[in-house]
Amino acid sequence: MRKGSTLLVEALENEGVDRIFGVPGEENLDFLESLRTSRIELVLTRHEQAAAFMAATHGRLTGRPGVCLATLGPGALNFSTGAAYAHLGAWPMILITGQKAVMSARQARFQIVDIVASMKPLTKMTRQIVSAAAIPATVRDAFRVAMEERPGPVHLELPEDIAAEEVESAAVVPVHPIDRPIAPPAAIDRAAAMFLASRRPLVMIGAAGSRPWLADALSAFVARTRLPFFNTQMGKGAVTGGSNLYMGTAALSEGDYVHEAVARADVIIAIGHDTVEKPPFLMKNAGGPKVIHIGFQSATVEQVYHPDIEVIGDIGASVEALATRLEGRLTPDEGMIELRQKILARLNDRAEEDRFPVTPQRLVHDVREVMPDDGIVCLDNGMYKIWFARNYRTHVANTLLLDNALATMGAGLPSAMMAAMLYPQRRVMAVCGDGGFMMNSQEMETAVRLGLNLVVVILNDSAYGMIRWKQAVDGFEDFGMRFGNPDFVRYAQAYGAKGSRVTAVEELVPTLEAAFAGGGVHLVDVPIDYSENTRVLVDELRNRKPGLECA
Repeated sequence: MRKGSTLLVEALENEGVDRIFGVPGEENLDFLESLRTSRIELVLTRHEQAAAFMAATHGRLTGRPGVCLATLGPGALNFSTGAAYAHLGAWPMILITGQKAVMSARQARFQIVDIVASMKPLTKMTRQIVSAAAIPATVRDAFRVAMEERPGPVHLELPEDIAAEEVESAAVVPVHPIDRPIAPPAAIDRAAAMFLASRRPLVMIGAAGSRPWLADALSAFVARTRLPFFNTQMGKGAVTGGSNLYMGTAALSEGDYVHEAVARADVIIAIGHDTVEKPPFLMKNAGGPKVIHIGFQSATVEQVYHPDIEVIGDIGASVEALATRLEGRLTPDEGMIELRQKILARLNDRAEEDRFPVTPQRLVHDVREVMPDDGIVCLDNGMYKIWFARNYRTHVANTLLLDNALATMGAGLPSAMMAAMLYPQRRVMAVCGDGGFMMNSQEMETAVRLGLNLVVVILNDSAYGMIRWKQAVDGFEDFGMRFGNPDFVRYAQAYGAKGSRVTAVEELVPTLEAAFAGGGVHLVDVPIDYSENTRVLVDELRNRKPGLECA
């Protein structure tokens, strides 16, 4: 006889789970006891939201679901933002929550919220487990659903009496590989014909192009076709940014320098574009470039995205087949190559300016200087995200993690903690605004307790900087966005971490180098000057003359 909780742990082990992140509660105690004697490590966090962010980042970086645990009611509801983060980002994750007994009601309605219903719009599947014997099949199905395209979160609710229920036997369901469907040759032929008829083709790589297993296929596609390419924010790094075919990243929806390449193109091949992202460019009904959509799934037709041709199937197989049809048959557009040099020159403008507080351009420049090619930078959400998307050059896939889908604050530190756990030999940096950092800053204790090597950069402007900037751009009075901060150096030290403060621009690189060299968790407080936001992202882009101002 085995308890339902033991069957659940065995099913998770069968799926290769080695860690579960979360905050257990009374309704999880049977599961916790079964977990205690298993091979799975419990990573205790200080808030359920951080646990969900860590599990989602595990899915993002490995392609296999991360698992997080919470109790019923308030604990489960704290998973909501993390579930939405994974759902919009398309990262596989399993959320396990407890519940009161379903066969009795000794505590009436105390703490009971319909979590299954609340998770329905935030997950791919949500299910209450009503029989211990059904647990192995339910878990296998949950992992399958979480991983199949489009990936995302799956929620399982385990009532405490089902966790304690004993059954004779219920064997785990073996894991088997599932091959993704392949696009039909006719669709590949149509796309190839449109490309061969074009004179100024351009490739865009979107969020679904950043699946961990696609890096080699996409890099080979660009190398074989010699096509210029740009990224969406979440497609950044899918192909090396060091390539001489890289045109830039669409950090804005229109009007930026990279959009000159979009305007020049007569055909754009959108690989893995997911319209949950803020649009990388706005399609026109007439007069704009034709668009070929290559994706695991059909395109979501939107007002700003309505492709002319779709190639639906495994992206890796599709781009390999397309490269075979195009290789050696395309004539490079010299005008696009010349435009690339102008675009990148503009992005490098003032990157070494010695103004203090530090400007965003200098921040990105100096972070790139201290991070090796395989170093991972995890961004929270704020104004700096646009600057990193535009200016930071990636050289290895999945080394700049940002969220351009839910775009939530508070995820930067937990996602960096997950990256540091997965890749302990690589440099990992969290870059957070002071507002976003404080939303999950309690996880500094978790990072220290876990013995992680992690540098946390806090951009300090004592305000919700992005919204304050938009408030000013839209002509509103400066109101409601300022706050006070703790002494971040002492705050870090209170958690057992190290802390440093940058007081001059020339201190930034040596301070970051020293933080990495010292090991452990190290917070670096960096005052930031966001006045460049308006000069560059509003005035300069609004007043430039396309094709000339880049020169």
